Amino acid sequence: MKKIVLALALLAALPLRLWAWGVEGHRAIGIIAEHHLSEKARREVVALLGTQTLALVSTQPDEMRYLPEFKETAPWHYVNTPLGLAHDAYLQAVKTQANPNAYNVLLAKIKEMKDPSKTREQRAEALIFVVHIVGDIHQPMHTGRAEDKGGNDIKMTYRGKDTNLHSLWDSGLLDYQGLTYTEMGNQYSALPDVQRKQWQATTDPGQWLFESYTIASGLYDEAAKNPNPDYRYYPAHADIMKQRIQQAGVRLAAVLNEAFK
Repeated sequence: MKKIVLALALLAALPLRLWAWGVEGHRAIGIIAEHHLSEKARREVVALLGTQTLALVSTQPDEMRYLPEFKETAPWHYVNTPLGLAHDAYLQAVKTQANPNAYNVLLAKIKEMKDPSKTREQRAEALIFVVHIVGDIHQPMHTGRAEDKGGNDIKMTYRGKDTNLHSLWDSGLLDYQGLTYTEMGNQYSALPDVQRKQWQATTDPGQWLFESYTIASGLYDEAAKNPNPDYRYYPAHADIMKQRIQQAGVRLAAVLNEAFK
């Protein structure tokens, strides 16, 4: 953990641009996961993170990647593919990519997190990336096209301000709620067991990515037709935004419960 702590201590001097649900979304996902951890997983998380919580460490990979020693982690936050792929073709495209991406790095970090031959520092760092990447791949625009940087180059105007499709889904819609991440995490954690079990039954991160990819395809189409959405945009998309954060939280809990059982 010393490497992480030292790196984060240097961030005060750097201008930060946080992506992927922003601080509020990632930390809400961490809180949801904490609500659904098994007792064994909870003990293992404390053993690795000490006084840090899943909520607080959830944003660290976004902060770390601006430092030279973590610059190679930038592609770990997303998976780019062309639009228009059917289910099997999409999974094939994702799973055969040779370059590091959110899918293959997540699988590698889960394995490293569970590996007793690794040091506590290595396993803790792996856990931090698992927490973050599970959140990332439930944000639809992290499965967007490479040519527009996952919607970052799709210019939009929302609530009278210039933005882009990626930023709108990272934080724009979340900010509109007016909730703190603690409020959001606690409110979103209340789920019927049937719903939670249904979401947790889908254990392949490739499937989680395909869900985001399907949503992103629709968001691209909407943005092309109307780059300046009005007040109706939030209520039209609030439920799917909430669902993706809830799914990320309960699935993260399932990953950790399985890893530490």
